Amino acid sequence: MENPLPLAVDLPADSDFPSHYIQTDFDAKIALNLHPKTDAFNANSPNPSDDRSGSHHKGTIIPPHSLLPKPEAPPGLLERSLSLPETFDSPASAIGKFFREKSNSVSEVLKRISSLTKDDDEEEGLLVKEFNLVGVKVVKTLKQGTKELKGRISFFSRSNCRDCTAVRSFLRERNLSYVEINIDVYPGRGKELRERTGGASVPQLFFNEKLIGGLVALNSLRNSGMLEAKMEEILGTKCPEDAPAPPVYGFDEEGEVVVMDEMAEIVRVVRQRVPIQDRITKMKFVKNCFSGAELVEELIHQLDCGRKKAVEIGKQLARRHFIHHVFGDNEFEDGNHFYRFLEHGPFIPKCYNFRGVVNDSEPKDAAAVSRRLTCIMSAILESYASDDRLHLDYLGISNSEEFRRYINVVEELERVDLLTLSHDEKLAFFLNLHNSMAIHAVIRIGHPGGMIDRRPFFSDFMYVIGGHPYSLNSIRNGILRGNRRPPFSLIKPFSKGDKRLELSFDKVNQLIHFGMWNATRGSPSIRFFRCQGIESELKNAAREYFQREDGMQVDLAKRTVYLPRIFKWYSADFGPEKDIPNWIINYLDASKAGLLTHLISDGGSVNIAYQDYDWSLNL
Repeated sequence: MENPLPLAVDLPADSDFPSHYIQTDFDAKIALNLHPKTDAFNANSPNPSDDRSGSHHKGTIIPPHSLLPKPEAPPGLLERSLSLPETFDSPASAIGKFFREKSNSVSEVLKRISSLTKDDDEEEGLLVKEFNLVGVKVVKTLKQGTKELKGRISFFSRSNCRDCTAVRSFLRERNLSYVEINIDVYPGRGKELRERTGGASVPQLFFNEKLIGGLVALNSLRNSGMLEAKMEEILGTKCPEDAPAPPVYGFDEEGEVVVMDEMAEIVRVVRQRVPIQDRITKMKFVKNCFSGAELVEELIHQLDCGRKKAVEIGKQLARRHFIHHVFGDNEFEDGNHFYRFLEHGPFIPKCYNFRGVVNDSEPKDAAAVSRRLTCIMSAILESYASDDRLHLDYLGISNSEEFRRYINVVEELERVDLLTLSHDEKLAFFLNLHNSMAIHAVIRIGHPGGMIDRRPFFSDFMYVIGGHPYSLNSIRNGILRGNRRPPFSLIKPFSKGDKRLELSFDKVNQLIHFGMWNATRGSPSIRFFRCQGIESELKNAAREYFQREDGMQVDLAKRTVYLPRIFKWYSADFGPEKDIPNWIINYLDASKAGLLTHLISDGGSVNIAYQDYDWSLNL
């Protein structure tokens, strides 16, 4: 509110109007003409002296604006405390009000109880059932001639299966509840699939315990008109216990054996014995570290081995990412070099795939872990994303068993060896990891609401992978873009000597920008890639992106090509601006390609403009 203006009151010179009646806290400047010893107020008179003659006075009060403070009563005119409300009930009226409210509450409770105890026979034949809940009214409506299904529809599936997608779409279009058992997410159910169907092909549809078959069998029932009758016949009864059971919360397969790392027992011992202290080295203060000589001495004492053998064991611990040099200068050396255990790394508190202790089991093959993650995340998309993959149900994902299993799998990345991946395997791994981390970041820390919030989202949300921290920023710019500077930054993600540079790509593939998703409406649609044929999948992702309204537009009248802003942010990857139209023409549909070809081929100048980027969350 602006500073209140003083109230101007024009009083006759001989007025005996009490001065303490005048309030001066109106948020306006109002001129009042007050006649002495009368109740007449005239705010419209051009000259106050005009109303002084005569015994009859007419006047009006100009009310203050509704947003202005209300004037208080003059002191001395009100006996009760000003802290009391303006109106208050007498004790008798307050008691009556209390009993009326309690009476209404009791009546409401009795009504709700009676609604729950109605005779079921009275509702037979009704097409609308009403349930009275506290504060909620739920109405269930059935179509004319439709019987309520009491059984359960189940089907076995795999991730990225076209036939499974067709079955899933059919059930959704019919608004039929179903239970999906993805054997890529729940591998232990594969044995049940073979026992029930005699094979491993998917999809396999079940009505209760009855096997219906795959997509061909479903289409046959639909085309013959027998599907409705089949559903009413089987699903009209309660689902028996021998039907395929829904997936439940739990850990993975019973037969899966966890193999402990051969160095795990040594690490457990030296963790308790080696002196871990805060030290100063190279003019820097480092926390929770120990010297190479201290570790060697402890290994000699515990294992009763020679010094050379102890140094070799120290190198093995470093290669397996149990310990690291505090500055990453060397692998492991005896002497006054300082090291720390992985769990004591300064980046660990920001790593959301780390649960307090290092995974001491034998690291699994990186390619196998990558395939497992891809299958789980693809299953999540199939269940919780829109058909165009532009909108996600984050709440559903966060509460799903698939996401819980994803969290368990990413813990296996702590000490995995990524150097064993081929070029295409590495490309698919980091693209998929980037996209799955973005989902995890939205669930755990929320989507960035503005420029200030983007740093925690893109740079501070991390996974520890192969003993090193990776954020969305370091994956995009450090690995996939070959350690190039991010937009509006003066430094590269990885400094000289950083071990992560060994995984960085030497050459930038421009198509990666259409495969990376960051949970915004402006980014390409989310997808997860397989290493086989990943180049073709990236080209399809680019074509899909350019077909969108915010992907690319051509205005012939203005001779302007409107491009996504990512072309401006990452101009170093796409080359000179004048060459971009010739590059993107290979990924356009016939309509846009024709317009752009006409614009380029007529010899005139082509203007490039960049569209605004939509940073809002893709709910």
